[in-house]
Amino acid sequence: MHKLLPSLFVVSSCLCRIALAQTGGTAPPPTTTEAAPKAPTPPAPTSPPVTTKWNATLYGFVQVDVISDSTESFNESAGNGIISRPGTYAGGHKRLTMGARHSRIGFRINAPEFSGIRASANIEADFLGNQPPGITESALFVNPTFRVRHAFLKMETDYIDVLIGQTWQLFGFQGYFHPNTVEIQGVPGQVFSRSPQIRLSHTFKSEPVSVEVAVAASRAPQRDAFAPDGQAGVRVMWNGWKGVHTIGGTGTSVDPLAIGVSGALRRFDVPEFSAMPATDVSTSGSAYSIDLLLPIIPGTLKERGNALTLNASFANGSGFADLFTGLNGGTRFPGLPGGGTYNANIDTGLAIFTPTGELQTVDWRAFLVGLQYYLPPDGKLWASGNFSQMYSANAASFGPASGVFNHSWWADGNIFYDLTPAVRFGLEYAYFSQTFVDNVNATNHRVQFSAWYIF
Repeated sequence: MHKLLPSLFVVSSCLCRIALAQTGGTAPPPTTTEAAPKAPTPPAPTSPPVTTKWNATLYGFVQVDVISDSTESFNESAGNGIISRPGTYAGGHKRLTMGARHSRIGFRINAPEFSGIRASANIEADFLGNQPPGITESALFVNPTFRVRHAFLKMETDYIDVLIGQTWQLFGFQGYFHPNTVEIQGVPGQVFSRSPQIRLSHTFKSEPVSVEVAVAASRAPQRDAFAPDGQAGVRVMWNGWKGVHTIGGTGTSVDPLAIGVSGALRRFDVPEFSAMPATDVSTSGSAYSIDLLLPIIPGTLKERGNALTLNASFANGSGFADLFTGLNGGTRFPGLPGGGTYNANIDTGLAIFTPTGELQTVDWRAFLVGLQYYLPPDGKLWASGNFSQMYSANAASFGPASGVFNHSWWADGNIFYDLTPAVRFGLEYAYFSQTFVDNVNATNHRVQFSAWYIF
């Protein structure tokens, strides 16, 4: 028993020291020699948790249109369609169109950056797709066809950006220079087209000025020509001079002063002018576009009252009617001299045989200018106006004088009001005029009211 007493004494001393340490007291000095306790080992450093961040954005709008036309010439989108001539039934009767086919939905998707590549994709659609022939009016406007507007992927790096898919054509740097109007675009004289393409671009950025250089191989206007549409352009942007700019009826943004110069080169290859062709005939088309966005009175989205912005575009060339909306001017292939049917493998209005059998491209020259002014104090109410003119020097060679127009002009005035950040109303008056080759002038007056819910 006496041998256990020293051991019990040591154990009781340790227990006393532990108790005092937990209660904040001071332990008595140890009566025996003990090894110094080891410092606790710090936890191993850990990396931050890895998370995959894919960002997806839903956007679009609900649009309802009520349109009054003085002739029976157009659907909701007038484009560059032919106005019914005076003296005809359609030219002497009015039309009221109501629809929601221009409503739109889209998704933007961004992937996490990988090896310096920032990948994204965009898909967007509306309900203005092609309808089967012979469809009833009820089916046309109440059960419209869903169609793709944009469907592309984009890979951005510090050195070059690559875009593959369907979106705005590079020609005219489309989207950026579009006018502000209630009317469904493209309007007469406006370069307005989307197409599948492969585009390479790079933007040289600096604080005062940025310069974008781009080239694209776009869908050929005639697939049997077996050559893509070649397009290239340069756009210069002054970053310190920005203005409020609404594209179409919904896309309000703040954009810098910019000038763009772009061009297109294309090839056409059609069967020889015969009912039973044995060989082909080739020609080429080309065009250029000069575009301007000028903030006359700068503004911001928070302070857009009193902002004034001008947009202007000039396009000139031959064989590029497909870069406008619904443009052919009424041109067509002539009848074969010996009778029979000529089966063309190309859309109307691009390259056509003259009655003498010479293949020529159709010339067009167009300009469009517009202004938009945001009223003080907050810019929720604003007005815009646009004017365009088109002319063809050789359209008279490609069809009957009573069916081909070679000159057109168009003007409109618009009032917009943002009731809330999501609800917008617009009212437009537009005047359409076309002069046919036989000097008959046809006109159409349009009044359009549109309402949007923008999300």
